[in-house]
Amino acid sequence: MPELITASIPRTALRVDDWAPTRRTLHMWLQIVGKIRMINAPALNHWWHVTLAVSPRGLGTGPVTDARGVFDMEFDFVSHRLVVRRDDGRTESVPLEGTSVAAFYHGVQQVAERLGIDARIHAEPNEVDPAVPFAQDLAPATYVPEHATAFWRQLIDAQRDLAHFRTGIRGKASPVHFFWGALDLAVTSFSGRSAPAHPGGVPNCPDDVMVESYSAELSSAGFWPGGGAEGAYYAYAYPELPGYRETRVPDEAYFDTDLGEFLLPAERVRLATDPAALVQSFLTATFDSARSLAKW
Repeated sequence: MPELITASIPRTALRVDDWAPTRRTLHMWLQIVGKIRMINAPALNHWWHVTLAVSPRGLGTGPVTDARGVFDMEFDFVSHRLVVRRDDGRTESVPLEGTSVAAFYHGVQQVAERLGIDARIHAEPNEVDPAVPFAQDLAPATYVPEHATAFWRQLIDAQRDLAHFRTGIRGKASPVHFFWGALDLAVTSFSGRSAPAHPGGVPNCPDDVMVESYSAELSSAGFWPGGGAEGAYYAYAYPELPGYRETRVPDEAYFDTDLGEFLLPAERVRLATDPAALVQSFLTATFDSARSLAKW
């Protein structure tokens, strides 16, 4: 396992309440791009083909192969534009600014048409309620560049933490990837055994999506812009077994009965003497508990 990166790297502060308007805008934009990746990428178990990835400048699809070649789409939170590239050298962009979701959606559609990218998505958001179709979401949108950049910096912190944790997992484990439905960066490990069918019930998300996502026993962890004043690291097991909630975790963490998962608030991590070590302790404790209780 590589050496643990410790307290020398400062953590990014971003209060959840402060960037709520930008978060709502970005959530819809990310869903538009994520859906374009989803319909062009080969299907993978647990819907891994729909995710985005942290990049050196923001969040992106990574290379997507289609009938015309390869393309990628990247939210650049340094220059604040969505950059779309083709393997033939063509590049176009859509500015990230305070326009409506509808204006952004139409801008992306026009770029996709010019570059020959299939963008015939189901043009309504998932996992939110109400779910206003993108083309009808005409309300003025807020986009504060500094807030988008700070969120990306939080994701870089979390990417580092989760990638280091993943190096100790044997067996099937997901990449560290970003789910645009709930805006969380996650890594998930699996026992290899089937799990009870998930009951579904997520707002504006087909139940069969959840059934496939949770089709096998798992322990999942990640970072989410909620659950704390500055967001939170989280961990949960599916199915949850008796005794899991009593897992001994660092004092800075706790089990949230409403969410059904452990939370480690990001502000407590940022202010810790050794933030990286605290996160690793949290991730390891919850994973080891899930694995032990389920007898993986």
